[in-house]
Parts: sequence; C-alpha cells; structure tokens
Amino acid sequence: MFIYSLPLFFEQIHLASPLELLIIFLTVFVILTISSPLNDEIQQPKFNGKYLFAAWTGNVALHWVFWPFFLVLNVSLYLADTFATRGLLTVSSWDEVHLMLLLPIIWWTTAIWRCSFNSHFRVWTGCARFLTLAVFFEYGLKLLIRIDYPRLFFGCEELLLDYGSCF
Repeated sequence: MFIYSLPLFFEQIHLASPLELLIIFLTVFVILTISSPLNDEIQQPKFNGKYLFAAWTGNVALHWVFWPFFLVLNVSLYLADTFATRGLLTVSSWDEVHLMLLLPIIWWTTAIWRCSFNSHFRVWTGCARFLTLAVFFEYGLKLLIRIDYPRLFFGCEELLLDYGSCF
C-alpha cells in the first residue's frame, strides 16, 4: 500500500504535506484505538470449512481475518501498480484489477469490524481498523491519480492499445 501513490501525492499533486497527513492519520488511529472494543475471551477459529461466513459474522479471531487478506491484497496491489508503471498492464486492466478487489475489500472491512471483539489488545484492534480505512484512502488516491494524473503514473509511452486513457 502507498508504495507508488503516496510519493506521487506528495511530489506531484501537493494536496497535503507529509506532516499534515501524519497528523490526520495519527488522530484517526488514536480515535479508533480508544473507541475499539475489548474482550477478554478470544473466539477460537471455529469455521469448519465455512471460514468466510464465520469471519463475516464475527466468530473468528481478529488476526485470522486480518493477516491473510491483508497480505494477499498488498501483493495484488503492488503487482498491479508495478506492471502499470512499467507499461506491462494497460490502464483498463489496472482499473479492472482494482474493481475486482473492491468487493473483497468491502467484505474484509466488514469482517474486521465485526471480529474486533476477538482481540486481547485495543492497539491491535485499532491498528486493524485503521489499516482497513487506509485501504479506502489508497483507493481514493488511485482514483484521483487515474482521473486527473494518469500520465504521471502509467507508462503511457509504452501503451499502444490504451494510449487514449493517458489523456
């Protein structure tokens, strides 16, 4: 997350400084940590072949919901962005990758918020909730880059079939 979009945001777009964004992020993190629920009894994973449903209903430990999807999501976003910046992925294909990941991200966010009761520490609950919100901020940045600044991000000189999307 933020490997390609945040440097463009600070160096080319100039909508906020790193200090302003850091203050906003820390404020949101503190609010999410303070308001996160705390439970002394963590639910043991009891998915028995129904992991997606158990996570959706909040019956799985928080780390079992957070880490698998977080790692897969970040690898997918990194590969899509790397291929797009090098001109190996067209702009339309890049859009499709992000659109395909949007519905699982909504599921993941809902599962994280429902499974937040299944953690011993408020810091981890706040961190998991904060990172789910950061994914939506990343999507907002990518939408801004896609609409207003495509020539900064995409390897437009190497795209032959989708060159019109760079304007």
